[in-house]
Amino acid sequence: MVLYGWHPVAQALANTERHLHRLLATENALARLTEELGALRIDAELVRPSAINALLGPDAVHQGLYLEADPLPAPGLDDLPDDALLLALDQITDPHNVGAIVRTAAAFGVAGIVTTARHSPNATGVLAKSASGGLEHVPLIVVRNLAEALIELGARGFTRIGLDSEAEAALDTVGARRPVVVVLGAEGKGLRQRTRECCDVLARIALTGEIRSLNVSNAAAITLYALRRPEG
Repeated sequence: MVLYGWHPVAQALANTERHLHRLLATENALARLTEELGALRIDAELVRPSAINALLGPDAVHQGLYLEADPLPAPGLDDLPDDALLLALDQITDPHNVGAIVRTAAAFGVAGIVTTARHSPNATGVLAKSASGGLEHVPLIVVRNLAEALIELGARGFTRIGLDSEAEAALDTVGARRPVVVVLGAEGKGLRQRTRECCDVLARIALTGEIRSLNVSNAAAITLYALRRPEG
């Protein structure tokens, strides 16, 4: 997979579980890397920005860094801790949105994000840049069928909360008992019927303004804040 930009590359270099293949860096970017991280785990190829532009295209904001690496290993559903907080994505395909969700998940200590092999973006490039290093801290758990995965998680004792703007229950009345998995649907389409049927409860974010819907990554951030554990 390809990672580019300061946060994705720096976090990947600092993650000893990430197997590295090739690092391209401009002189200034390499100097910043070594200042922040010390000795690097891979020798960098010094290049001009145009060399990275040629690989990524002129619109990629790479900040002088390009890294080729293996994907990170992901846990199975059986390997998750008994008090896990998970997210599950129901056909969310926009890599910017998924990357923003990963970044927020990393900030709130989410144990993993369940997604499907089909109807989901690859964890590389734009997604990794939007995640701003979050991919090193929150594994993507790829399953064949989301409904079956939710049924399996339910059997393990997970409370399955489906986020739905039309739900009767408000999110702040649901509680944050763990383990829990929050299921997010694609913007516009929402949760598929089969996915809804596999949830224990459907909940909505109680909005008080004139706009009654949110971008899915913003909804994820509000939900994770609402379900966070009290400090101390």
